[in-house]
Amino acid sequence: MVGYFSIVGGKALSKKNLDFKVDYKKLNILDEFNTLDIKYPIVLSSPHAGTVFPQEFLDNTSLSIDELRDSEDVYATELIMPASNAGIPLVSLNIHRTFVDVNRDKIEVDESMYFNKSQNDTQINPRRCRYGLGVIHRIVSQNKEIYDGLLSYNEVEERFKNVYDEYHKKLKQLIDKVKRKFGFCLLIDCHSMPSKICSVMNETKTVDFCIGNLFGESCSEKVSSFLKEELEIKDYRVELNRPYTGAFITFNYCQPRQNLYTLHLEINKSLYMDETVYKKSDKFQDVSTDISASIIGLGDFLLDFKQIIC
Repeated sequence: MVGYFSIVGGKALSKKNLDFKVDYKKLNILDEFNTLDIKYPIVLSSPHAGTVFPQEFLDNTSLSIDELRDSEDVYATELIMPASNAGIPLVSLNIHRTFVDVNRDKIEVDESMYFNKSQNDTQINPRRCRYGLGVIHRIVSQNKEIYDGLLSYNEVEERFKNVYDEYHKKLKQLIDKVKRKFGFCLLIDCHSMPSKICSVMNETKTVDFCIGNLFGESCSEKVSSFLKEELEIKDYRVELNRPYTGAFITFNYCQPRQNLYTLHLEINKSLYMDETVYKKSDKFQDVSTDISASIIGLGDFLLDFKQIIC
């Protein structure tokens, strides 16, 4: 079955249709941690640390697993686990972000990737696909194409139903649980960033952490400044809203009038791992301890001074 034709060197080359179905019953979509004995008004989200690739997806990608992992927030969940163990609920997606990116809006869909179309055109907005990094990624780094053919949008809707919706359903449940207990909630969306981001920014010094607060819109500046200072005390270089201000989760869940606040946290991968081989460095445990202690310190701050954000 032929998809579309592209022109290469004056010749028309057909792209095949990749019409496959994933058996979601075989997949552990997400994990949640420490959701019973909640001690702090914080929820931790780790949407990009998943390492699970559905086999049907691997059978239909033109890239190796190592090439796909280039966009992964490697070990991000493990880094913040001590903070969760101290009494902060955490939800972590197990499915890799190249399969479906839960930190994007569902309307960020590139119609050119599919041999059929959605029945609901209102959910399609190709202008927001972020250069191939929409809710369904088209590329990984260095513009490597993930697929050598066209996808079925019916299969994509199954990704939404079985992965995307399940993650956000669980995240909302934890947020509601924290709000019921404390009257407010701070959602921290946790990520890791490649060290090369500093060269892209033309920075001569390494940015160890980035804290995004949508330029002060997602929570009180006192909250983000407190976390920044906690990390700086530990001799890290921390930037506010550089290079990241926050993505879909930070924006979508920010509802100050409903006592729900958000932060976006980025950790430089070079602090704790060898980026070329996806291996932890000797500093991993120290970095994890420092991050978690800073988050717990922020939790104590929120308990003592919740009037500044409510």
